[in-house]
Amino acid sequence: MNRLFGTGGAKKADPKLGDAVADASSYIETIDSKLATINAEFAVYQSKLARLEHDRPGVNTPAKAALRKKALEVLKRRRHYEGLRGTHEAQLWNMEVIQSTTDNVKNVQTSLKALEASSKAMRKQYGKIDLDKIERLQDEMADLMDMSNEIQETLARSYDVPEDIDEADLDAELEALGQEVDYEAELNGTMGVPSFMQEEVPDFIDEPPQADGKVKEVAG
Repeated sequence: MNRLFGTGGAKKADPKLGDAVADASSYIETIDSKLATINAEFAVYQSKLARLEHDRPGVNTPAKAALRKKALEVLKRRRHYEGLRGTHEAQLWNMEVIQSTTDNVKNVQTSLKALEASSKAMRKQYGKIDLDKIERLQDEMADLMDMSNEIQETLARSYDVPEDIDEADLDAELEALGQEVDYEAELNGTMGVPSFMQEEVPDFIDEPPQADGKVKEVAG
């Protein structure tokens, strides 16, 4: 079958805009190189014509005519390449605008895909959160805080001084306690023995040791 009908060649890949832009840029660089060569050649003819005109001004000699003819041919070539350069430069500009627009569209598509993926992930994570459980925990925490406040208030009330106690009675009691302390201090100063040890002190007190430092000999 292949021999009868033949087979088509391999399908060519669609041209990429980036490759076309690169080709156009390379071609413009080639044209610029040719224009530089043409400009240098034209400068030589122009210099020679200027010298001939200086030597014989206003005289149309065969040498001037030959140089002028060559200079005109160079100008024609320069205009031709300048036209090509302008055309390709306009095409390159259009392709660069299209490429920039295409890249922007691709970037937008990529951003949309990223947003979709992020949205799915967020929905998946939020789906695992039990809002009712959170509310129950908040209510429990509020109840515990109330209980803690009540306990603190109860403890505070237990240390408060009753309102029905007369301050004058408190002052009298404090004054009596002070007199009792002074009386015990006076007794302790007189007898030299604290009141809580008076009943336990024996009737005799050892004499203090002699301070002369002499040791008495014991008779044998």
